[in-house]
Amino acid sequence: MYPVIALQLAKSFPIRQCRQKLALPILYSDSDELFLSNGAEKFVYVFQYGVLCFFNHSPEDINKVVKSLLPNAQAWQEQELSETMKVVIQAGTQKVDFDQVILPSFDPEAIRLVMLHTSQSVALDKYLEITDLLLEETNTYTKSLEIKGKLNISGVKLKKFIGKVLNIKNQISENLYIFDAPDSTWENEALNNLNTALKQSFDIKDRYRYIFERIGIIKEDLELFKDIMDHKESSKLEWIIIILILVEVVDLFVLRLLKLV
Repeated sequence: MYPVIALQLAKSFPIRQCRQKLALPILYSDSDELFLSNGAEKFVYVFQYGVLCFFNHSPEDINKVVKSLLPNAQAWQEQELSETMKVVIQAGTQKVDFDQVILPSFDPEAIRLVMLHTSQSVALDKYLEITDLLLEETNTYTKSLEIKGKLNISGVKLKKFIGKVLNIKNQISENLYIFDAPDSTWENEALNNLNTALKQSFDIKDRYRYIFERIGIIKEDLELFKDIMDHKESSKLEWIIIILILVEVVDLFVLRLLKLV
């Protein structure tokens, strides 16, 4: 039985720098991922969105790799966002259960798939946590609108909040390729079946949709806030124009009176 452990350790990992710092044999690499061998039947998977995943590593080995990338990081056991899975090799069987995956052979590509989905599950937990905080902040403004009849937020702060929500939405879309099958599954039926089973086991698609639905709710609220803010600014301009017109009328009236006198 081989343990798989995925940790959300940073906001992001620069893949090129990780390649230099770890200096391990590269099995696969692109701008977003780095799949490495760390000895016999040991793999390390680095993701640009800040997740490190380990296959068949002891706690000491994990902490050593983590410290190589993040010298000030806590021990992996103390990390709040993590996901674990077990891989069992059993000839003639391929099966995904709640807490373990059974593979018919020691196939690095199949193991990489398990590590990929375990890592994306951790990333989804992170983004769910972020969207919960955003929704909680949005609710404070909607409650203020309900109780006081006005928004308790400035125009600049609202624009920054909208930008923050859009950036998070873009990060999720760029970093998590939930609906794209990895290249290795295209011509391999067993890997394709494993990929589908892992997505179902981790509930990847439903959790992804749930996060985007929450972001959609937040965006709708922010659009309403923006409309209210625009209406408020428009009303101010209208009052300024009215006051200027009144001043002009009064000034004209006073001048005519002075002429008559």
